[in-house]
Amino acid sequence: MTRMTMIEAVRSAMDVSMARDDDVVVFGEDVGYFGGVFRATQGLQAKYGRTRCFDAPISESGIVGTAIGMAAYGLKPCVEIQFADYMYPAYDQITQEAARIRYRSNGDFTCPIVLRMPTGGGIFGGQTHSQSPEALFTHVCGLKVIVPSNPVDAKGLLISAIEDPDPVIFLEPKRLYNGPFDGHHDRPVVPWSAHALGDVPDGHYTVPFGKAEIRRPGSDVTVIAYGTMVHVALAAAEETGIDAEVIDLRSLLPLDLDTIVQSVSKTGRCVMVHEATLTSGFGAEVVALVQEHCFYHLEVPVMRVAGWDTPYPHAQEWDYFPGPLRVGKALQDIMKG
Repeated sequence: MTRMTMIEAVRSAMDVSMARDDDVVVFGEDVGYFGGVFRATQGLQAKYGRTRCFDAPISESGIVGTAIGMAAYGLKPCVEIQFADYMYPAYDQITQEAARIRYRSNGDFTCPIVLRMPTGGGIFGGQTHSQSPEALFTHVCGLKVIVPSNPVDAKGLLISAIEDPDPVIFLEPKRLYNGPFDGHHDRPVVPWSAHALGDVPDGHYTVPFGKAEIRRPGSDVTVIAYGTMVHVALAAAEETGIDAEVIDLRSLLPLDLDTIVQSVSKTGRCVMVHEATLTSGFGAEVVALVQEHCFYHLEVPVMRVAGWDTPYPHAQEWDYFPGPLRVGKALQDIMKG
């Protein structure tokens, strides 16, 4: 076991995968000599050479299109989109090409690519460096969508993604890169070195897709979250004193519906939390599934806590960001029902 930040865990996953399989290649903007804008690929080019870890032009569509061609040829590209906000020029390649290769070829071809994207806010990045576009991918058949909340999961899930035969959208909450941020921006940053989930196994291991994790057992209400909002939900539960069961989805597509249904059937109450905008966010899908499968167990309507239906505001970041106060109020309100 080694103490790692999420950045180091992501780097370790790529390092382990590149050492095990010569077909794994890493590329993107500034990921080679510079080591990536967040240093997630630092040292990989020096270790594996410029043919296996290299810089790409500033063209997201070109990066993803090249990765698709590499995958068809037999390679396993792990590509970095510098910020999730920059993926829009590549959205056509992702959804119309990568996601459909298996279907269009009747299984003759697969597309084993991983698209790593730093996602979410909390870093004063404003409207073009803070978006959470996960719902734009979970709507697309043929993609898998993963959002880790800690270093242990980040490494195991990324290795699983690199070894998966189909395209995986791997969203990395950048506010969690260096510590388990709980939404209290006015408090000192807690490092991963002080958190149990910062203890990351050395070498190769995987975390399976489609399996959520219960981060906090409880009996009063089920809180469903992913990424940074897992830590916000845990803080809200502690601060309100409500016996909330907090589920970390980890994998949005495939989704662990069984864990959700079992929890909501037990508690009878459910709050869905995500950082993306409310309307048509991924939480809407989860709420619909809870309503469909747990209707006769629900004591009150399901509630959602999410970002505003606006571009991500720089000046009002901490009002937009669903923090412990907003989540805590939802927990208190739902317990009154």
